[in-house]
Amino acid sequence: MLEFKYDTQLLIEGEKLSEDAIGTYISSHIEGDCLLAVGDEDLIKVHFHTNTPWKVLEYCATLGDMYDVVVENMERQENGLQG
Repeated sequence: MLEFKYDTQLLIEGEKLSEDAIGTYISSHIEGDCLLAVGDEDLIKVHFHTNTPWKVLEYCATLGDMYDVVVENMERQENGLQG
């Protein structure tokens, strides 16, 4: 059984985005692992494993336009099912 079940990925388009600030907020406010927040001031890709993907989405929605949002259940994938 996985500790963190949902692979949460998305892109944020905005202005004056900071990968460091986004990474720091997510890692200190949302339980999970495998965090990536990479990009530039206009576009950031976020990847995070968590049991509360809605918290990631709620936070990221405050930063700009979100798109290419994907939340996959890795436990189902591990069992050979659609994630």
